[in-house]
Amino acid sequence: MKKLDEKTMSKRENRIPQLAESAVKQARSKTLASGRSVIEAVNGKLIESRPDGTSTVLKSLPAPTHVVVGQKKVRRVS
Repeated sequence: MKKLDEKTMSKRENRIPQLAESAVKQARSKTLASGRSVIEAVNGKLIESRPDGTSTVLKSLPAPTHVVVGQKKVRRVS
C-alpha cells in the first residue's frame, strides 16, 4: 500500500463531511423510494417523513448539550 503524504491525507480528510452528507441524503431518498418512512431531527423536533410527502412531528427535542473540546461529561442513570 502506497504511503500518503500529509497534503494528500489532509485533502481526503477534508472531504469526509461532504461524503457523509451525500451518503445520508442518498440513504434517505432510497428509503422513501422503497415505501418506508424516515425519522429525523429537524429544527429541534423529531419528524416522521412518509413516501407520499407528508410528515408528522412526533415530539419536540430537548436543547442540545454544549461541550467544549476536551471536556468530559458523565450521564448518570438512576
